[in-house]
Amino acid sequence: MGLNFFILLTGFTIVSIAGYQIAKVFQKIKFPLITGLIITGIIAGSSVLNFIPANSLHRLHFLDDMALSIIAFSAGSELYLKELRSRMTSIKWMTIGQLIITFSISSLVIYFTASYIPFMAELSPEIRAVVALLFGTIFVARSPSSAIAVINEMRANGPFTKTAMGVTVIKDVLVIILFAICFAIAKAVVNNEPLGVLFLFHLFIELTFSFAIGVLLGKVLQVPLSLKLNKHLKAIIVLLLGYSMYLLASVVKVASHDFIQHDITLEPLLICIIGSFVVTNYSKNRVEFIELLEDISPTIYIVFFTLTGASLSLQTLGNVFWVAIAFFALRIITIFLGGVFGVIAAKDDKKYTFISWMPYVTQAGVALGLTTIIAAEFPSWGYEFETIIIAIIVINQVVGPPLFKLAINMVGESHLKFKTPEYDGVKDAIIFGLENQSIALAVALKQHGWVPRIFCKTEDFIESNEAFDIIPLEDFSLNDFKNLNLEKADAIVCLLSDAENYKISELIYEHVGTKDIIVRFNGSRTFLKKFNDLGVRIIDPSLAMINLLDHFVRSPNATSMLLGLDSTQDSVDVEIRNEDLHGLTLRDLRFPTDVIVLSVMRKGRAIISHGYTRLRKGDMVTLVGSTDSIENVRFKLES
Repeated sequence: MGLNFFILLTGFTIVSIAGYQIAKVFQKIKFPLITGLIITGIIAGSSVLNFIPANSLHRLHFLDDMALSIIAFSAGSELYLKELRSRMTSIKWMTIGQLIITFSISSLVIYFTASYIPFMAELSPEIRAVVALLFGTIFVARSPSSAIAVINEMRANGPFTKTAMGVTVIKDVLVIILFAICFAIAKAVVNNEPLGVLFLFHLFIELTFSFAIGVLLGKVLQVPLSLKLNKHLKAIIVLLLGYSMYLLASVVKVASHDFIQHDITLEPLLICIIGSFVVTNYSKNRVEFIELLEDISPTIYIVFFTLTGASLSLQTLGNVFWVAIAFFALRIITIFLGGVFGVIAAKDDKKYTFISWMPYVTQAGVALGLTTIIAAEFPSWGYEFETIIIAIIVINQVVGPPLFKLAINMVGESHLKFKTPEYDGVKDAIIFGLENQSIALAVALKQHGWVPRIFCKTEDFIESNEAFDIIPLEDFSLNDFKNLNLEKADAIVCLLSDAENYKISELIYEHVGTKDIIVRFNGSRTFLKKFNDLGVRIIDPSLAMINLLDHFVRSPNATSMLLGLDSTQDSVDVEIRNEDLHGLTLRDLRFPTDVIVLSVMRKGRAIISHGYTRLRKGDMVTLVGSTDSIENVRFKLES
């Protein structure tokens, strides 16, 4: 048995690795990663190649438990209360609308249309009711990871985005509690147990114990996180602690049945989500915990979704496909109604009324995790239930992210970088702030063939000189920028306060698209991360002199050359625009002997250059050499 299990586990590992590679192909054609993983699992499963036989799936069930614990940890880690306070009223009403309306209407509609659903038609009215409740519960679940991915991609920020993120996270916490209640009712009905006061008492005890153990787990998780251990070891400990909650639940269930003739059912998902919530909100280890989960999650998702696909049957999927389409439409309608209710109840901006549902379509880990639990507990109809839900999740994964992006754009909370304009043949430099340094910089740039302009506050304005323009502005706002032809600038330098520098940088990033933004950092740590998020180049005067002296000590000749202290030498960055050079190696370019390529930047990443480095159009090449030769090379690369 041990050897067979090892062979099975090895085979599944190979399938999972293959699944990840196939899933990346799906991503290239704009399909979600989980779609490729599920399809790979279906192909590898008993429906097609039978690499993972159906009768061996139960032996891999422990992988599901491990994955679910990490999924629950990830959901709990997103519930950071300090980030939700500003929109708590909107979050509260939207959550109530999405939870109650989606759950109640979905459950009622499915119950009364059960006779048209193949696997439900033959069930008793009582079991139809609990199946409908479980469908309604799964319909409420959302995907925090998908929401975060869209928000990060769109650089979204604003009241609409904050509300959507808060509702998404809180719903996934509440849905697990709702699931625990409905799942307990379903087991009682299926096992013909009475739903009386004693049942409610047992359910209350089970949920209370689960909450208490979750709080304890949160305290225990802080121990390895606080120790100076290798991060991979910490990740393994976190994974094992999560999995141990499933082992604990199994032991408690068996022991309680033996001693008191009643199964005490703990909820491992709830335990893990509470433990994660405690670490996130009440410990100093929040950042490290989230980073560990980000490291673990990709591998966990590969295993989980591939295994889920392997448990599916193509025949069953075909039989319930139209049911899945109908249920998807039902879920969209209920989410829409919940969104309208939430906006009206919270008295939010009316422009949100008919788009407030768009952020809540996507589903992933939590929904699928709950579904696998149902399928394992109720094998007589759980398999068809799981197949329908997986089909809905795949549809939601395809439709959901574009809808969320559309909603963000419609409310104007996207902060994407504007497309970088084409080079117009003139090296334009814009300098914000009028002082001795900005004037000296403009003079130096002018000497190197640039066309500098200085923008300053009206009260700082002095008369322009013949070398370059000095232009006064009432305010550094988008309206003031519209007629200044900033889109022609090849570089922008900000020499004002950190707040003003950030305001200008963000406006340029979103509305102009200039590639190089240089900021003089004045020491406000609040703005340091914000500058880094925009990708601006930061000059810290407090460190610049130390770094300069350090380079002079360690490499005086190179430093003198790069700083232009040697009048016969220069260093420049040149963008390759000559299409004839695309694909050529550096050794094929026949540069003058007194010019060397110091570095090559491609899409923001430095490439170690050598004779066999192949250039691409758009590469930024740093050249060092004599001024005359550099100009000749520049012309060759840019023309």
